[in-house]
Amino acid sequence: MVGSDENCQRVARPSNLRGVMGSSRRALSTINGNIVEAPQYPCKLRKKNGITDKNVDGDMNPIHRPVTSMVDSCCLRKYPAQVVGKPQQPTLEVTKPVVETAPKRNELEGAIIIDVEDYKSTSDHAVPMSVQHTEAMMEEIDRMDEEIEMEEIEKTSIVDIDSADKKNILAVVEYIDGIHAYYKKIESSACAPPNYMEQQFDINDRMRAILIDWLIEVHYKFELMEETLYLTVNLIDRFLAVQPVVRKKLQLVGVTALFLACKYEEVSVPVVQDLILISDKAYTGIEVLEMEKLMINTLQFKLSVPTTYVFMKRFLKAAQSDKKVELLSFFMTELCLVEYETLRFPPSMLAAAAIFNAQCTLGVAKEWTKTCEKYSNYTRDQLLECSKLMVTFHQKAATGRLNAVHRKYSISKYGFVAKLFPPASFLLEASFF
Repeated sequence: MVGSDENCQRVARPSNLRGVMGSSRRALSTINGNIVEAPQYPCKLRKKNGITDKNVDGDMNPIHRPVTSMVDSCCLRKYPAQVVGKPQQPTLEVTKPVVETAPKRNELEGAIIIDVEDYKSTSDHAVPMSVQHTEAMMEEIDRMDEEIEMEEIEKTSIVDIDSADKKNILAVVEYIDGIHAYYKKIESSACAPPNYMEQQFDINDRMRAILIDWLIEVHYKFELMEETLYLTVNLIDRFLAVQPVVRKKLQLVGVTALFLACKYEEVSVPVVQDLILISDKAYTGIEVLEMEKLMINTLQFKLSVPTTYVFMKRFLKAAQSDKKVELLSFFMTELCLVEYETLRFPPSMLAAAAIFNAQCTLGVAKEWTKTCEKYSNYTRDQLLECSKLMVTFHQKAATGRLNAVHRKYSISKYGFVAKLFPPASFLLEASFF
């Protein structure tokens, strides 16, 4: 079947599929001629060194695809002979003009650098906004760097006081921070109001001081634990804050409070008869038991309260104190037990101020360290008022009539701290601040 050339006039098709080599060669030559004379295919731009294959007018230069057909080999053999016969045209060498470049030198050479502050002081013109913004940004970056450095210094200066007790199950390292956080939270509700004596009609703060001074001697003679003394004073103040008492029953209140504190803290509790004898038989056993019933009901059986002693042990550990600092700190806190005006300070502050006062008295340190500040939650400025008050108590401890605490801490068992170390009077001077 003969193909139609109506739709493609430029392409020749063979008339039949049969024929000899000659007819086949003629058909291929015809095809080859048609291909050579066919219109050129559009091609993409070729870039080389930034130059495209376009002419001056912007038209696309025709780019011929190479013919690799075996049929055109004869044409390829004729091409070198034609090239040899034609005279060769001289090639034009295109030379680019040499651009003279300036020698490299420092860009800032010869430039005048003016400081912003000098510009402000010497120039009448306002500093550009870009300079102001840059200056403000640099100041903010410097401030942030200083804050980060201070935080890093504080972190490195704080000591983990519980790291050495991680293997000690009695130290309860996992819970100790939570325990003292709870103590700190409830300490204000576990103390008596600082002005409760206004509700008493027959006793005053002087009578209270005499009672506490006597109980300190009784506590020492019975060789009781330190916790018992602090709990005894807490029970007395809380009871007197809600219950009016006549002066002839005030000693009975003190003896009963000591009896309750011994039952709570001690392993071996003094018997009622011993308490009657120590009070010169001023009361009977029945009166002591009746007062015990009244007191425990008035306090609603709330005996588990954080006293100054609880915070003292924790803060002494944070201060890494030695035995002298410890004894002198307890000397300060027991002086505060006698004084009614110290009720306005919470137990934790009394403990921290006593340790700070002891350190200043012994010359160990005049600064409240970051470790102490972290575990006590008090800064040095917050402790100064209470510390100055303790200095005044220390100054009159040996000369006053109520000197049981001074006599107690003047013996070898307590390191003679009341005699050996004078008060830190420099805390009262204005130059210390």
